[in-house]
Amino acid sequence: MTTETTGSGDIARTLELMWGLGEKPTRGPKPGLTLDAIVSKAIEVADTEGLAAASMRRIANELGTGTMSLYRYVPGKAELLDLMLDKVCDPGDPCATDGETPDWRPALADMARGFLELHQRHPWLLRINQARTVLGPSTISSLEAALAVLRGMSLTDTEKISVIISVQSLAAGVARMAADAEEAVEQTGLSHADFWSAQEPFLAGAMHSGKFPLVAGLGEDTFTQEFDHLDFGVQRLIAGLDALVREREASGWRNPSAGRCDATDDSP
Repeated sequence: MTTETTGSGDIARTLELMWGLGEKPTRGPKPGLTLDAIVSKAIEVADTEGLAAASMRRIANELGTGTMSLYRYVPGKAELLDLMLDKVCDPGDPCATDGETPDWRPALADMARGFLELHQRHPWLLRINQARTVLGPSTISSLEAALAVLRGMSLTDTEKISVIISVQSLAAGVARMAADAEEAVEQTGLSHADFWSAQEPFLAGAMHSGKFPLVAGLGEDTFTQEFDHLDFGVQRLIAGLDALVREREASGWRNPSAGRCDATDDSP
C-alpha cells in the first residue's frame, strides 16, 4: 500500500533544487545547514523508522535547527520526498565502461540485483507511488546506466524501456514480499512459524479431502525461503530475450531507432 505520491509538490521548484538552479538562502538558517544535509537526514530517518517519521519537524530536530529554517531550503514534505527519491537513485558514474559494450546477460542480472538491494536499503521506496517521477540528475543517470546495459541488444527503444520496467518490477515484487512478511510479524507479534502452525490442523483436513489434489501434491520445500525468486525470474527473462535477440540477428533485423543512440553534444 502506497503512502505518498511523487510529483505532488511544486514541480518547477523541485527541479530547480535538483539541478542546482534555485537561489540559496542568504539569511536566517543555522550556519552550515545545506539542502544536501536536509535530504540526507530525511533519508536516514526514513530508512530506520519509515517514511511517515521523516516529517519536516523531525528532520529539523535531528539537525538541531528550527522547522522554519528547513522551509528556506525546501518548500515542503512533497518536494523533499522527490529530492530523497532522486538522491537514493544515484547509480554512480553511468559512463564508467571505457566505451565498451558490456555483455548484457550478466549485466542485466546485476541490474536486477542492484534494484533489489536499493529497495532493501530503502524499504520506504515500496510505499511510494512513482508513476510520475520528477526527473532529477540521479534519476536520469540511473536510466542512462540501465540503457548502457542494453546498448548491444537488438531491441527498439520502447522494448529496452520495457525490459527495464520488467526487471524493476520483478525486483520490487521480491523486495515487497520480504518487507510485507517482516511487517506482518512486527504488527501481529506472531512469528511465521506460529502463524502457519495455527493453520496446520485445518489445512491437513483440507489436503486429505481430495478436493485440492494439486495443492496437496506440492513438496514440503515448495515454499522454502531459501529459493532465490529474483534469480529464477531474471534468468528466465534473460533466456527469453536471448532467444529474441538471436532470432533478430540471424534475420538481419535493423533497429528502427538506430542513428538516435549515443548522441553527443559536439558544441565547444
